[in-house]
Amino acid sequence: MLHYEQARCQPRFPGYATTLRDSAYPASAPPRATQHAQKLSNHAAHPLSRAPPPLRNSPSPSSPPAAPPQPPPARPRFPVPQLPRYATPGAAASHRRTAAVRRGERDTDEMAERSLPLRRVCESGYVAENKDKTPKNVASKEDGLEVTWQETGHKSLYPWEWLATNIQKKEAPPKYSFWGAEIAKSPPAVHYDEIMASDAGVGKWTAKIREHGFCFVDGTPVSPEKTEELLNRIAFIRETHYGAFYDFTSDLTMKDTAYTTLALPAHTDTTYFTDPAGLQLFHLLSHDGTGGASLLVDGFACAAQLRSSHPEAYDILSRVPVPWHASGNEGVVITPAAWVPVFTLDAEGGVRQLRWNNDDRASMPVEVAEGVAYEEWFEAARVWNSIITDKKNEYWEQLVPGRPVSE
Repeated sequence: MLHYEQARCQPRFPGYATTLRDSAYPASAPPRATQHAQKLSNHAAHPLSRAPPPLRNSPSPSSPPAAPPQPPPARPRFPVPQLPRYATPGAAASHRRTAAVRRGERDTDEMAERSLPLRRVCESGYVAENKDKTPKNVASKEDGLEVTWQETGHKSLYPWEWLATNIQKKEAPPKYSFWGAEIAKSPPAVHYDEIMASDAGVGKWTAKIREHGFCFVDGTPVSPEKTEELLNRIAFIRETHYGAFYDFTSDLTMKDTAYTTLALPAHTDTTYFTDPAGLQLFHLLSHDGTGGASLLVDGFACAAQLRSSHPEAYDILSRVPVPWHASGNEGVVITPAAWVPVFTLDAEGGVRQLRWNNDDRASMPVEVAEGVAYEEWFEAARVWNSIITDKKNEYWEQLVPGRPVSE
């Protein structure tokens, strides 16, 4: 007989679906690296270097020939102090109203002045309301970029770290560590006392969940009360039709496979919610039988394998909406607000969220999607299933009291 305590945390932080579970994001994550160099343009308004060309047919016959246009003056340069936190000094350009942060020889992020929210982020509270006003002067200082505004002469200082973070065109990719059966040798874990002692401990815990998709909590007291306190270190507990913080065993209290002794294949939970549970924690409080090992599979790693080996199947599973639902208890049917594909992708075409549970899928319609045949979706699903059931991708672990798993 297995006896578990379980709860689901909310809010669901965007970003990570792993081990065939749903999205989760750490409450505290390690800061991004800030080893950058700066290349900063001078926002000073320079006069035109030459007169505008005459209008067509405007010169009179007696007018002398126009002088050839002169090249623009060389861009002024000024010395910039070496910045201890950055690889190279900055440089200023004469009339390009842009700012750029350089990270190495070929990796430069640049943002036009119109995109820079400089007027509203001055630490002194100063706001240059007139959007037509341009900076009078821009100078590279040791601590950051100094902007002198035209209308008042007010000087604003923008730290290098702030510029390096806010000038980026896109979010840095999250740090994921793909894994398979080999993770059994050294699974991620944090001690209960460390989590309860400080927010840094919570950050360490959630960072491991972020990177690997799951994390054990060693040394947890074997009691529902202490388990609930542990959960509340991340976020408040989400109420569902199962309850909030609840215990369960194989007694079919709810008409759900979790309340049976049936072996469950790799799956994600609450696929039938519009907003699936973000974090879950399972704590085995007692076990007086045999068997009952838990299966974990890295869904992101498997999706990457599918994308590499069968891109057409990956494309189908990311485009075709699936009718997820739960209807175990009489008179109760739960469905999301809209059908959702197996893979929800990010801007780069990688998986942002994964939903997969054959027990929570209604019958697929004959016309599954435009340009996709009924048989094609099932063939893609078959290939996907063969990957997540491959022994090299399966990590089996016998849970024990005092060592809950968060996922």
